[in-house]
Amino acid sequence: MTTSNTGTGDVDPAVREELARLRDSIDNIDAAVVHMLAERFKATQQVGHLKARHQLPPADPDREARQITRLRALAESAKLDPAFAEKFLNFIIAEVIRHHESIAEDTVNGTQTTPR
Repeated sequence: MTTSNTGTGDVDPAVREELARLRDSIDNIDAAVVHMLAERFKATQQVGHLKARHQLPPADPDREARQITRLRALAESAKLDPAFAEKFLNFIIAEVIRHHESIAEDTVNGTQTTPR
C-alpha cells in the first residue's frame, strides 16, 4: 500500500480503504466515549444532589487523589500515557465539581431540580 508522490492527491485505493476502515473504528470509539461520559455524568449528578442534600462539600480532594493514582496505574497497564490520563481525569473532575457547586447553590436557593 503506497501513496502517490506526485502531489496530486492520488491515493492507492487499498490505502483509501484501509484509512476508511480505521476511521470508522475511531468514529465508533468516539461514540462509545461520549456515551460513557454521559453515563458517568449522570452518576456524578446524583452524587452532587446527595452531597447538596447533606451539605457535603462539592470537592473531595482525597477521593480525587485516589482516583488519579488509580487511573494512572490503569493507563500504564493499558499502554496509555499516564500524564495524559491524569490531565483527562483532572478535566472531568473540574467539570464535576462545577456541577456539584451549581447543584449546591440551587439547593440553597430552593431551585433544586431532581436528578436526571
